[in-house]
Amino acid sequence: MKKEDTVMLISAEGFEFVIDRKAAMVSQTIRNMLTGGFLETEHGKVNFPEISTTILEKICQYFHWSLQYASGKETEFHIEPELTLELMMAANYLNT
Repeated sequence: MKKEDTVMLISAEGFEFVIDRKAAMVSQTIRNMLTGGFLETEHGKVNFPEISTTILEKICQYFHWSLQYASGKETEFHIEPELTLELMMAANYLNT
């Protein structure tokens, strides 16, 4: 996979997730950051100082799951109950 086909998402703790650009585009917020002439567009890196590593990892998993199952297959995306509130807040911010 070429560098321009990936995006680096960086958590509050500095953990870096390198994911497929198409998967990242599931988020309207990230899509806007990567296509709107922001600094993130040039570097392909997006910092999330408010999102913990655990939550950002789950979000990345969701992005890939969403791409795979967007065709309407009946499947569930498992979310641990203790992560629900923080995930909902992050999903709202990311417009996901």
